Amino acid sequence: MQYPKLVANKESLKYNAKKIVKMCHDASIELTAVVKVTCGNPEFAKMYLEVGADIIGDSRISNVIDMRRAGVKGPFMLLRVPMPSEIPKVVKNVDVVLVSELKTTRILGKEAMKDGKTQKILYMVDIGDLREGVWHENAVGEIVEVSKIKGIELYGIGANLGCYGGVIPDVENMTLLSNIADKIRRQGIKFKVVSGGNTSALHLVENGTLPEGVNSYRIGEALILGNDVTNGRRFPFLRQDTFTLFAEIVELKMKPSVPHGKIGRDAMGRIPIFEDRGKRLKAIIAIGEQDVPSDGLNPIDEGIQVLHASSDYTVLDVTDCEKEFEIGDKVAFRLTYAGLLRAMSSKYVIKEMG
Repeated sequence: MQYPKLVANKESLKYNAKKIVKMCHDASIELTAVVKVTCGNPEFAKMYLEVGADIIGDSRISNVIDMRRAGVKGPFMLLRVPMPSEIPKVVKNVDVVLVSELKTTRILGKEAMKDGKTQKILYMVDIGDLREGVWHENAVGEIVEVSKIKGIELYGIGANLGCYGGVIPDVENMTLLSNIADKIRRQGIKFKVVSGGNTSALHLVENGTLPEGVNSYRIGEALILGNDVTNGRRFPFLRQDTFTLFAEIVELKMKPSVPHGKIGRDAMGRIPIFEDRGKRLKAIIAIGEQDVPSDGLNPIDEGIQVLHASSDYTVLDVTDCEKEFEIGDKVAFRLTYAGLLRAMSSKYVIKEMG
């Protein structure tokens, strides 16, 4: 057996997917199931489509290509605004692509016409989070212009909240997006969806306050972890036992809790802070910042404290844990979204579907 190892609980993942599909469809919301945190793993994409997700979303065109080669039928949505250099691949492989620039849209249109197709786009509107999108005050005029570009079909408009600025989706900003959609339609422009965002916007569906007109969501974190990091909560109707990371102990010794000597910056450029608690039983596990951020690790066994990490090692305080450890024992963790993202991206972490 090789370690570190990340084990996915297929039963829990399917449970979450069924719940969210039903929740969205009952509210007449089209669901894009986002698989970018799994690096476009085709097993996850196939499972989401099997339980009723409408579209598979990923931010990397290479992942979409790999999923198509693995037999995932799609449709696919590209969630990151495409670089001009990758547009030929995007047009050949993506059904709907997020865009936020007129120039990019024109390049997409020209490439689509070369391929004898019409490229569907979701044009992004910035309603406050300051990530991608035309600023909402200028959105109507720009999107009207977008709709005239040859080779392009305006599939809808969308907004993203929470991921960059941490802005929480609410009735006010979702109403703003819905009103922009109404103004564009009054110009005689037709489109299918108003995509109101991600996991952080699910609470509006839960409590029945989502403004009329918003009919599309792009969901990743709730499906994959049952959590909502932006709102700082776990969904009570979803499961959180979706992934377990196992790391192996390579050193187990009593040591002081504070380093000896003048403290500078660590290998990651940080200035670490230590609390003097006397001598403690420290376990070093063979996984580090190259594989997973130390603050993304949540030990399953009570009494274990994640202290700090370098690129290759993470140091744990296991003094207060009732379990007695030995060299070679495995420590189990749940992961935050950031932790799962990096662990999935690390070629040094074995992935297994349980």
